[in-house]
Amino acid sequence: MTSVRGRVPLSDRLTSRRGAWVSLGLVLVGFALLLGLFGRAELPAGSDTAPADSESVQVAELLERFPNADQQSVLVVASRDDAGALTAGDQAALTALLPVLDAETDTDASGPLLSDDGRAALLVTPITVGESNGETAEVVTGLREAMAANAIDGVQLLVTGGPAFGADVASSFEGADFTLLVVTILIVAVLLIVTYRSPILWLIPLAVVAFADQLAGKATAALGSAMGLQFDAGIISVLVFGAGTNYALLLISRYREELLRTDDHRRALSTAWRHTAPAILASNVTVVLALLTLVLAVIPGTRGLGLSSALGLLIALAAVLLALPPALALLGRRAFWPFVPRPGTAASHGRAWKGIATRVMRRPALSLAAGLAVLAVMAGGLLGTSIGLDQLERFRVQSESAAGLEVLAQHFPAGEAQPTFVVADADHADAVVAAVAGLEGVVRAHPVAETADGALTKIMVTGEYAPGTEESLALTEQLRAAVHEVRGADALVGGAVATDLDARAGNLQDLLLIAPLVLAVSFIVLLVLLRSIVAPVLLLLVNLASALAAIGAGSWLSRVLLDQPALDLQVPLLAFLFLVALGIDYTIFLVHRARAESRVHGTRDGMVRAVASTGGVITSAGIVLAAVFAALGVLPLVTLGQLGLIVGLGVVVDTLVVRTVIVPSLFGILGDRIWWPGKIRVESGESSHEHREPAAVSA
Repeated sequence: MTSVRGRVPLSDRLTSRRGAWVSLGLVLVGFALLLGLFGRAELPAGSDTAPADSESVQVAELLERFPNADQQSVLVVASRDDAGALTAGDQAALTALLPVLDAETDTDASGPLLSDDGRAALLVTPITVGESNGETAEVVTGLREAMAANAIDGVQLLVTGGPAFGADVASSFEGADFTLLVVTILIVAVLLIVTYRSPILWLIPLAVVAFADQLAGKATAALGSAMGLQFDAGIISVLVFGAGTNYALLLISRYREELLRTDDHRRALSTAWRHTAPAILASNVTVVLALLTLVLAVIPGTRGLGLSSALGLLIALAAVLLALPPALALLGRRAFWPFVPRPGTAASHGRAWKGIATRVMRRPALSLAAGLAVLAVMAGGLLGTSIGLDQLERFRVQSESAAGLEVLAQHFPAGEAQPTFVVADADHADAVVAAVAGLEGVVRAHPVAETADGALTKIMVTGEYAPGTEESLALTEQLRAAVHEVRGADALVGGAVATDLDARAGNLQDLLLIAPLVLAVSFIVLLVLLRSIVAPVLLLLVNLASALAAIGAGSWLSRVLLDQPALDLQVPLLAFLFLVALGIDYTIFLVHRARAESRVHGTRDGMVRAVASTGGVITSAGIVLAAVFAALGVLPLVTLGQLGLIVGLGVVVDTLVVRTVIVPSLFGILGDRIWWPGKIRVESGESSHEHREPAAVSA
């Protein structure tokens, strides 16, 4: 097929007999070259949770100036198996462990420090931490092996403390990304087989998306290394698989429709590409632009996720639009075996959706009220929702360090494991100590080191509250207020709890900035695509209500079923972004088709036909995306599990309630006014002001 100017459309180039081979060959060569270019890239280490300009980060940078800045304390917590008091023999045996610890770490261990109740004791040994938790894990493993080799009868020895906890987290993630990839592939494969009912067809989109995922993994690692970004690679893999499969489902669904109208499978595929590419491109641009708003975030992991995820989705878009069509063209109609679509074949799988849409259109006001009621009930889960988990609550996997922290909290001040550090001018150190020592909740405060030039003093403050609890956060705020009032000290408060406090403030700042930008981006895309004001405003409000409902329901389920008392810090923002941006995807798929159908059949009948044609594919795409996000639950990080639960639940509700009931009912109530100030000219001459039962359509 040649255009007026003699140029062959891209869709024909991708699907013609010769063009398909050439296109597929070029794609494979390009993939190999890019994979070779990025093949050695590795994601830089780092998982900073607080803003770069926060007080805790400033303290961390100042601490690098002190002697032995690369050393942190590891605790060996000792308690009797029978929960009784440690005997004199037990204490002597613990003292005999000090040389063992010294030999293992090349530092001087101290202790044992006996608890007030006499039922627990601490050995403290500094270790040299690595550049990543993985490197530190090797040191911690060596300590644990040494403790196991020198066990004390009747006494439990647990290695814990900040470095040990980080090491256990790193160990829990070993192999987790591979597990996530396998689970994701299995989920997509099963759902594609169920959707297509073909032993052949499911392999094509799965292979294309899998290649895209591999390239995206290397490309984003290269981007992260070049720009010093921090992000979770598992989320990017889920996005690539989820969005890429969604695009493929939309294209193949329209391809199947066209095969019912023509004998030429290449023409059918070319037509399907031309009709779906704008919707796919618009949905991709929406999500990419929404993700790019994250570059304004102050939390490093959130900011890094924006750029890397945007790149991953662009790669998924290119793979589906450029690699999938030639692959389908080479296989032809037989790819659908045994249910091969041919002209004259009855299409039955759109009838159910047509019936639902017709009933919605008959009573649109009632349908709208019912749909909004469902969202309102779900949003009720927001009541009682709190934000922020403590250190132990953030990980599902039980570990020795977590068990050690629990024993520590039972017999010692809970803040012993992760003290707060104050860095102050050396000449005012005594004044700073005096300012904080009398605060309620402070167990002790004392100077522990000075810089080589004697300008700065490091003061260690031990609190009685467990790290990450509301009490510990409040104490940190009081510490900061107290030290900031010491004139000339220029004192700053840092440490694990201070970092947590700064992370909470940073995440709130990001939510208040990014959420409106995501809504603005989605509105602009809908405005351009639909050339209307009424439709984008209403659709965005519905999408916002759906997102809040999903967050509320997911939060309630986390509390009730999973015994998670709060949402982790990044969950509200990331869940909101994905729910709004991905929800707009399905809006675009549906309303783009409805606008095209409205030109022939009028607004109301056009919407019925659009639901009939896209209901199956949108539902399949929603289920795939929800299941892929749910796969995040295999990872040990509670943040990702909560994100997967909320987004998965939201996508299902968005698919079955919003796109099936609420959006069609809005079109039923407003009719042509939905397109204001634009107008829909009905080419067939049919009036669009009255609802007519549409003729049977292929789906």
